[in-house]
Amino acid sequence: MQQLTWIQFDWAVETITSRYVSHSFSGVYGVPRGGVCLAVALSHSLTLPWLSEPKDGCLVVDDVYETGQTLSSIRDQFDATFVVWMSKVPPEWWNAAITISPDEWLVFPWEKVAFAAEDEARYRASRSKTP
Repeated sequence: MQQLTWIQFDWAVETITSRYVSHSFSGVYGVPRGGVCLAVALSHSLTLPWLSEPKDGCLVVDDVYETGQTLSSIRDQFDATFVVWMSKVPPEWWNAAITISPDEWLVFPWEKVAFAAEDEARYRASRSKTP
């Protein structure tokens, strides 16, 4: 289990900002819930409006890419640029501040560490069920 810090969060914001500072976006949309903190920070850092919903030409951000279900559904509807803080697989059509092992369980700074073990157990149990 990796407990992430606000310092690591700030590093991710700086990394993403440096990659996209010269791009022109209509705004920044954060996928609820994990992407919202990142979207707010990036909207300030990139001097872009924070968007309450995605739209064409925007920057869509999320905290982690695991299965791709969340971002794929948005990608099917909008022509946007997609970025995550952590990607558990090598990025293809999205970008990541960092790529990590798919087995790594992450606890983001805005999450309660006390609940992390329960969350991880539920998540792993849901993924291990065979039809």
